Parts: sequence; C-alpha cells; structure tokens
Amino acid sequence: MKVHHLNCGTMLPLTGALVCHVLLVETPGGPVLVDSGFGLRDIAEPGPRLGPARRLIRPVLRAEETAARQVEALGFRREDVRHIVVTHFDADHIGGLSDFPDARVHTTAAEVLGAVTAPSRQERFRYRPAQWAHGPKLVEHTPDGEAWRGFAAARELDAIAPGIVLISLPGHTRGHACVAVDTGSRWVLHAGDSFYHRGTLDGRAPVPRALRAMENLVAYDLKRVRDNHARLAELYRRGDSDLFVVNAHDPVLYERARGTA
Repeated sequence: MKVHHLNCGTMLPLTGALVCHVLLVETPGGPVLVDSGFGLRDIAEPGPRLGPARRLIRPVLRAEETAARQVEALGFRREDVRHIVVTHFDADHIGGLSDFPDARVHTTAAEVLGAVTAPSRQERFRYRPAQWAHGPKLVEHTPDGEAWRGFAAARELDAIAPGIVLISLPGHTRGHACVAVDTGSRWVLHAGDSFYHRGTLDGRAPVPRALRAMENLVAYDLKRVRDNHARLAELYRRGDSDLFVVNAHDPVLYERARGTA
C-alpha cells in the first residue's frame, strides 16, 4: 500500500512550529486516512470548533493544508475516502472528519466513551462536541488479544484492508491509539500524540522544556504517557529495519517520512 505523508495543519505555539501529520493510504478499496488534521469548518468556525486551546496552539488554518484539499490534489474525490482511522479525538486530529461525512470513522471504544458518551469533567473541557455534530459514522474497536511488536493490545482492521493495525496506547487520552500500516517494504507506525518530540525516541536532541510541559499538561494519565515513552524508545533502539516510527506533530519526523516515502 502506498502511503502519502500530509501536513494537515501547521501550528505556531510558543514551543515552536508543529505539524499535523496525516497519512493517506492507498488501499485496494480506496484511499484511507489516518487522522484528519484541521478541516474546512475549523477555518470557517474556529471559536466553537477549536475552543480556547486555539490561543495556545495557534493554528495557521490554511484551506490548502486540509485533508479535503490535499486528497483532491492527489486526484481523488472526497467521497472516495470511505474509512478514516483516528488516533484520538483532540480537535487537531479530527477537525477534517466533517469534510468526509460519509466515511466510517474507526477509533477505540475507550476514546468514544471519554470524548462522546461519558466524558469526565476533565474530558468535557478538553473535547469539542462541535467536531462530531455532523454525525460521523463511528466504528468502535477494542484492541485486545493480539500482539504487535511488543504491544499487547492490537487489532488488524481487516474490514478496511489487511495491513492496517489499530494499537491501543492510552495515556495522552483515555482511548489513544497508534496506527501501523504495512507498505509492503516496511511498516509505518503512526504513534499519534503518544510522544511529541523525536528526542523522546533517540535521545539525541533534548525535548524542549516548554513542549514537555505542554505534553504533561494535557495528559489524561501522565504515568502511562511516561511508560509509553519508555516502550516506544525501546522499540526504536531495537532498530528494526522494516519499521519507521512517526508521530503527529514533530516537523523533523514529518520531513524524514516524506523524504523516504
């Protein structure tokens, strides 16, 4: 499966420029998105859709960066996108869902519980119900019973295509997940927001203090976030030649992925 690496939302917080790294996967059944970045409605209605957090993350909100416009630029129609797999329900990951209203949106049951059906007080402040007011077709998964490279809770999404795996990795949010995609020559592991900066994996560059503080501030379960950091760093140090790890917001990892796609 061919994978396109898209930046679907530049952000300019005080911690430094960030991206919204989205995957467009060409499957036999049509293009599949992993996350959706910001969408066209976010540009039109930033207040209700992004909330006070927009003052912190400072999104640029360019129409040409939306998944909708980039899908079309690659020669597809929006309605060709029948499936979207999301790592979690923060607005910078699901803002584009409303641009693909007929797509089935795959996520963990825990994330739907925390964001949509039974949010805690903390989660009610975090999530923006305007993001799913259009009534997306949610498909809930409970990854369990399968192992994937040391991760105990994983599930292959055969209904979409063989070689797309949803991996439960809560911590950043209640039901946060990673998504692994088999390109044929290697696996791309989109780790979402399970880590913010490449230095978490390789230790070569220090994680900026302000970025670490922001990561800690928004964590649903900080202990799990730190456990996830250790697990992902161990996986990275193993140096599997057929595995490429990216995340949602590190611009350097995004450019590396584009350069090796």
